[in-house]
Amino acid sequence: MAIPRKPVARFRGLAVLGLTLIGLTAALAACASGAPSSARPTAGRQVSAAAVRSACNQVSAVLSDGPDPDADPVGYAEAQILPLGQIRTADTPLRTAIGRLASAYKALFASNGSSVAAKQAVASASKQVNAFCPGAAS
Repeated sequence: MAIPRKPVARFRGLAVLGLTLIGLTAALAACASGAPSSARPTAGRQVSAAAVRSACNQVSAVLSDGPDPDADPVGYAEAQILPLGQIRTADTPLRTAIGRLASAYKALFASNGSSVAAKQAVASASKQVNAFCPGAAS
């Protein structure tokens, strides 16, 4: 009659193998995850400065189109809503600021330019966008 192996020894070997694989995986991941020096963390992802610059260029282009904001603020607001909503960026704070600006313009347009709160929202959202894209929303 053969003596059965102890199950503990088998599980100990699997545990060692598993820990070894985890260690190797972690080491490989650490070596492969080098981010470029121009990247900054945003919502758990790395967003390059070039990607932010690209989004800022899009914002500047959108906001430079349309009626003159001083002569026709309501028409200008209307002209910005859809194009701002179409700008895509992986930078979450910038995307939020652009969305707030689009929403503020929508509120200004909906009030036909008469809402003080909507005007303040546009001013505040413009400052937020300008914090990322200096001069874009000026």
